[in-house]
Amino acid sequence: MRNLAKHFFTRGWCQFDYDPLVKAWTDAALASARASLRDPKQAKWSRYQGTWFAGVNALPNDPDGAVANSGPLQGRVIEFIANELKLENLAWDPAQISVCYPGYPQPMAGESPAKTRYRRERDAAHVDGLLPEGEERRRHLREHHGFILGLPMVEFDSEASPFVVWEGSHEIMRDIFTARFAGIPTEQWGEQDLTEIYHAAREQAFANCERVEIHAKPGAAFLAHRLVLHGMAPWRNGAQAGPDGRMICYFRPDSFGPYEWLHNR
Repeated sequence: MRNLAKHFFTRGWCQFDYDPLVKAWTDAALASARASLRDPKQAKWSRYQGTWFAGVNALPNDPDGAVANSGPLQGRVIEFIANELKLENLAWDPAQISVCYPGYPQPMAGESPAKTRYRRERDAAHVDGLLPEGEERRRHLREHHGFILGLPMVEFDSEASPFVVWEGSHEIMRDIFTARFAGIPTEQWGEQDLTEIYHAAREQAFANCERVEIHAKPGAAFLAHRLVLHGMAPWRNGAQAGPDGRMICYFRPDSFGPYEWLHNR
């Protein structure tokens, strides 16, 4: 675990090899994940001409992570979260079921050409919790996730819209937001307009951080730092996946207050 912890805190992510406890969970949860795609209540998450099912909070798991007969979330990655991130006895959020298909991303009605280009050329890179609000899509800190846990649900190859991180970008974000929030009470952080400095921080990360694609199979897991710049690559020509597409389950429990979100390791 020590090497994984060093990798995580230095680079902003780490990956866990096959774990039978994780594989047992994904096997048990897969039917519920597939059912979420057929649920009319979740149809709103079909995006980019059907090439991405965003599936935010679409998995009906319990606060212990259990869904169907899966039992609670267990395994080395969960031990890492408890021991290294000091987050034990988590109340797990309903997971995102993110599914990509060949052709992602196609242009989407109502989206500007610049935003479509950013998705294609910059993997829609973002930091979670900084939500766009209002007609002008101004960014505000509204969510304080503890981490991003990715659990691949099915087999797909490394060209099928992999998860992307910019290594070390979490420290760029931390430094910039620490300076921005200096002298402001934490209860007022959510009211601050962060749009310009957030865009500047992303550009700094693009210029100075290595872009890394992450690929894993069912039974493996990857963990991303809550402040790391990350995204999802386009589906490349020739990428291979089964009828489920590239299906990944993401957990992002809202574990912190704003101060801990910014300053905890």
